[in-house]
Amino acid sequence: MNAKKYLEIALGIVTSVGGFLEVGSIATAAQAGASYGYQLIWPIVFGTICLIFLIEMSGRLAAISHHPLPAAVRERFGFHYFVVPLVAETLVDFLVLASEIGGACLALQLLTGVPFRWFAPGVALLAWALLWYGNFSVVEYGVSLLGLITIVFIVAAFKLHPQWAQVAGGLVPTAPSHDPAHYYFLAVSILGATISPYLFNFYSSGAVEDKWDESHLTPNRITAFLGMGFGGTISVAVLIAAAATLHPRNIDITRYEQVALITAIPLGKWGYYLMAIGLFIACLGATLEIGLDISYVFSQAFGWNWGENQKPADATRFSTVFTAFIFLASILIFIGIDPLKLTLFSMAVTTVILPLIVLPFLVLMNDKNYVGEHTNGRIGNTVVFMVIILAALLAIVAIPLEILGGS
Repeated sequence: MNAKKYLEIALGIVTSVGGFLEVGSIATAAQAGASYGYQLIWPIVFGTICLIFLIEMSGRLAAISHHPLPAAVRERFGFHYFVVPLVAETLVDFLVLASEIGGACLALQLLTGVPFRWFAPGVALLAWALLWYGNFSVVEYGVSLLGLITIVFIVAAFKLHPQWAQVAGGLVPTAPSHDPAHYYFLAVSILGATISPYLFNFYSSGAVEDKWDESHLTPNRITAFLGMGFGGTISVAVLIAAAATLHPRNIDITRYEQVALITAIPLGKWGYYLMAIGLFIACLGATLEIGLDISYVFSQAFGWNWGENQKPADATRFSTVFTAFIFLASILIFIGIDPLKLTLFSMAVTTVILPLIVLPFLVLMNDKNYVGEHTNGRIGNTVVFMVIILAALLAIVAIPLEILGGS
């Protein structure tokens, strides 16, 4: 590999935090640590492993076929099949987009004391302006690089000197110590936050925008493994910090303001401010990516001209979609819907649509018309099959668990 490829790998690893770590990962991990100590580390690790495989596949598909995932599914299965995941993913992306805007607004509330709802129009306008006037590099490298400030969670976790034997014990699923319905609801929400369908679409569409080819296969594998692994490590650190600070004090997270305690207790006021800034940047980055994802999916479904690197006038419908969804999602926050409840609900609902999104991987990644000789091996197929089965099971229980344990 040449120096440019090494640079792409380095940038891909650090900017993956902007896509992986967002309000869903932070909120679910923090609430899990506060409520159940280290018991729920396992879904973060399991979800991260699955995500590594799926991200690598979506990048490989884009590099070999020059098709992003939504376009390949639309072409291979036809519009009549694609309309079902299109509708489902649109609904989920809209809810997640609103929760990300809400997370950014709450971060500003932590910094200023002004109620979060008043920031919704401004956050929406900022996100829209970055997408309208910027290009793909602004999203991929600009905002996401700033997301490295979320390393403060790792610093806080080590500063708290957790019982590492108990941390290791959390890697193995165990019976909950109390309130099993809420325990399994949080496990579902964590998996939904980790294996987010928008990540596959955004990653593969971005690879096409960056004009990947077969020479990018090795950087793609390294970026998927180290990048998603890095994001998963920070998510585990959030849980550890919450388990070490809030769980012993019997503090269950019911408001986002309580999340700031997991860095403020070990690191003081600087931990508080860094956490708030990190939350804002992570949520803003995710808002940009989800906004683009919705535009990517719609444009590729209907055959519209698309691309963040194109001028809005040259991709009018593409630009109109992210404009409409960003401002409509901000209305949910402006009218005062609780961002924390919205986040947990949207993460659980994400699991319901996972089978519709993940199932095409088994076909596309074994179809030589799309990936040539680079079809899946046994391990890759096994992982995808496991995700489909797990997602189907979670789809059956996600809504009942939301009613019983998520309210």
